[in-house]
Amino acid sequence: MIVSVLALTGCGQGADQDDQGETQEQASSPDQIYKNNCSSCHGQNLEGSVGPSLEEVGAQYSKKDIELIIQNGRGQMPAQNQVSKEQRATLAEWLAEKK
Repeated sequence: MIVSVLALTGCGQGADQDDQGETQEQASSPDQIYKNNCSSCHGQNLEGSVGPSLEEVGAQYSKKDIELIIQNGRGQMPAQNQVSKEQRATLAEWLAEKK
C-alpha cells in the first residue's frame, strides 16, 4: 500500500515538465525563453518598455552580437547570467531573424 502511494505521488506532473507545467520543449522555445527572461523589460511583443524595442534587432545586430549582449550586458542592460549558453544561442538566432 505504501509503495502504491509513493508511486502515485509522482504521477501528477510529468518528468519532462517544470514547475509551471511547461514541457522542456516549450521552455526551450525561443519565444518562451524571451517571455521568461526578456519581456519584462523589452515588452511581451518585442515592442520595448523599460528596454528598447527588439522588433527589428536583427537589422542592427548579428546572432553573435546578440549572444554577446545577452551574455555581457550593454548600456543599462545587465548580463543575463540566468540564461544558459544553449538558451542564449537559441534566443539570439531567433532575435537575429527580426528585421
